[in-house]
Amino acid sequence: MEKYIHTPITEEIAKGLRAGDYVYLSGTIYTARDAAHQRMAEALAEGGELPVDLRDAVIYYMGPSPAREGQVIGSAGPTTASRMDRYTPALLDLGLKAMIGKGKRSAEVVEAMVRNQSVYFAAVGGAGAIISKCIRKAEVICYEDLGTEAVRKLEVENFPMVVVIDAQGNNLYETAVQAYQC
Repeated sequence: MEKYIHTPITEEIAKGLRAGDYVYLSGTIYTARDAAHQRMAEALAEGGELPVDLRDAVIYYMGPSPAREGQVIGSAGPTTASRMDRYTPALLDLGLKAMIGKGKRSAEVVEAMVRNQSVYFAAVGGAGAIISKCIRKAEVICYEDLGTEAVRKLEVENFPMVVVIDAQGNNLYETAVQAYQC
């Protein structure tokens, strides 16, 4: 089923999405990769605060290439999500409602998603140049010293994704394989 949704991603929105749904997202999302996740985890461990409020937010696991002249951002394809798995349950417990990446997630992440009624979307790997056309605005908001891995705030319009793991824990990576086995 095709769905058009807008940020913030509330619990109601997350609960209404099902593994296999095609989703077009508009609104504000944040980027964060390995190094940014590590910094956020260190801040939390030291009793500090995160640089962004993650309640009902979306994190896109992406580090863009440099923008060409006249472009908002360079190629913006997804990064393998499992690299953030050790940090993700804590962020979900703080209110993160959706993640965008590619690849499988750990059992601990799926458990935290169900507990927090969150979703995991997959963006098409290798389609970064096409995906970048959905990004209307991009600005570094923290950890600028990390370069491409700095946290960015993006404004997106009709950003194409597929729900891979829904808030009930249904996992398209598992069900799709079963559906096509002989």
